[in-house]
Amino acid sequence: MFRFRRLLHTLRDRTPLGLLQLNHDRLRLLTAIAGITFADVLIFMQLGFADALYRTNTQYPRTLQTDLVMISNQADNFNELQTFSRRRLYQALDVPGVKSVDTLYVSSVQWRNPQTREKTPMLVIGQDPHRVALDLPVVNQQLDQLTLPNTVLFDQKSRGRYDQMVEQVERGELVTTEIGTNTVTVTGLFSVGASFADDGALMTSTETFLRLFPKRQANTPSMGLIYLQPDADPESVREMLSDYLPDDVLVFTNEEYVQFEIDYIQRRSPIGFVFGLGTVMGFIVGTVIVYQVLSTDVNSHLAEYATFRAMGYRQRYLLGVIFEEALILSVLGFIPSLAIALGAYRLTAFATALPIFMPVGRAVFVFVLTLVMCSFSGVIAARRLQAADPADIFA
Repeated sequence: MFRFRRLLHTLRDRTPLGLLQLNHDRLRLLTAIAGITFADVLIFMQLGFADALYRTNTQYPRTLQTDLVMISNQADNFNELQTFSRRRLYQALDVPGVKSVDTLYVSSVQWRNPQTREKTPMLVIGQDPHRVALDLPVVNQQLDQLTLPNTVLFDQKSRGRYDQMVEQVERGELVTTEIGTNTVTVTGLFSVGASFADDGALMTSTETFLRLFPKRQANTPSMGLIYLQPDADPESVREMLSDYLPDDVLVFTNEEYVQFEIDYIQRRSPIGFVFGLGTVMGFIVGTVIVYQVLSTDVNSHLAEYATFRAMGYRQRYLLGVIFEEALILSVLGFIPSLAIALGAYRLTAFATALPIFMPVGRAVFVFVLTLVMCSFSGVIAARRLQAADPADIFA
């Protein structure tokens, strides 16, 4: 306790030399703050876009109401599922623990915006309207509407202008538009959100899906949903299915399938690599800027540092001054970057309908990253203190 109080008194009575040196050259200080802010905003945006990419690519896989998922071994992600033979699902019924199976049909299509008449890409999901496939309560409450031919449910969080159409549907009016040569009727709404690949989504029945995609066959689904007996262990049944079925299909538990989607983005998707590279580049840019500022500051005050050493101050004290400057720069640069990033997130979410927001964990992570960035720059700049030799000044 005594040592802690002594440390507090020391810090309180200590002259804030680092702050005074930074404040001595206001232009240099503002330049450093602007550089760190730029680097932090770049990191914030790259992390925000990457998180939005992960969320949008897994927003439907996370809602699957099933025990096991079957997909083609040629599938890349939910937006690029390849078809496989429905015979594989019938074969899965032979495995102990499997109770029933169902199919899901997924593809993208150009649909005409009923309000603007422009064509935009939409994800279309076809399912059995008599059976719940997704954990989307609003959709499940309207499944009976999909039993009618050429009817769809529309994602009202889709990217684009749909305010008038949404109001019409909410009033109970039927809205019609075209998909290819087919006329479809929007009978209901739900809310999920756009993705990087599609502006939104439409939910429909298997029969309507096959009408919209005449080249698709009912015996070639995009995804198989496997339901197990209540006492069956999903992982054990998954292993038995993997051994029993031919290698043209893959079987996952729900958690494994979501991870499969994320792994694709991280390892095989070029856009995932770009966001990761952008984060690294932001860190490097910030490190270089802070190093230049601290290094210039050390050179400018080299004689003063040498005088301190001649007066008996240890190298540790001088290093403390450098790290004090680094800490101050990291805080002063982080605060405006956080404010700018919050505004940029809101603007991006409004313009693109992507789920981009600022969780507390990301703000803390970027702040810690900023501290590391500035501290690392301080370590490099502190090497210049070795040139602060009192003998050269008083010779």
